[in-house]
Amino acid sequence: MTVHFDGCRQLGAVNLRGTGAATRDIVERELRTRVGGIEQRATINVTGLGGYLLAKTAAGRSRRKAKDWYDIAYVLMFNDAGGPTAAAAAVRRVLGEEIPGSTHTALDDLADNFTTPSDQGPQAYAEQIIADHVDLDLDHRALLVDAVTAVHDFHRLVTERWSSADDPS
Repeated sequence: MTVHFDGCRQLGAVNLRGTGAATRDIVERELRTRVGGIEQRATINVTGLGGYLLAKTAAGRSRRKAKDWYDIAYVLMFNDAGGPTAAAAAVRRVLGEEIPGSTHTALDDLADNFTTPSDQGPQAYAEQIIADHVDLDLDHRALLVDAVTAVHDFHRLVTERWSSADDPS
């Protein structure tokens, strides 16, 4: 199947720097569209939730852009898997039992940027949500707290030991 991009002069792809987790978490998705009254379908490989969050966390650490903080908080809260707990489980499936040092550092950096409502992470999240939904009467403070809570829960669940059997205490 040939995909046409009418009116497009250039097409490119971006390679995210990061842990490589995006390539270890591939899922198939089916895309559908109707062209000339005929339904078209294509199955493509995309990065799964765990790989996406690990790549985005690495990007947040290296780029320091508000968009990365917003994307992470939004996906943690509104992913189809069921929120921060499900997102943490998806990340743990990608990582396995050990969290590499650079990944742990990136996860800690994420948590550090969402420690309080005044940090850049929750601020970026709240500002973008409000900008995207000017028609809604959103509580700025609640948005900040939601972002802090989602990232805190996600970080704790990803970085804590899953099995108390491994705990020597």
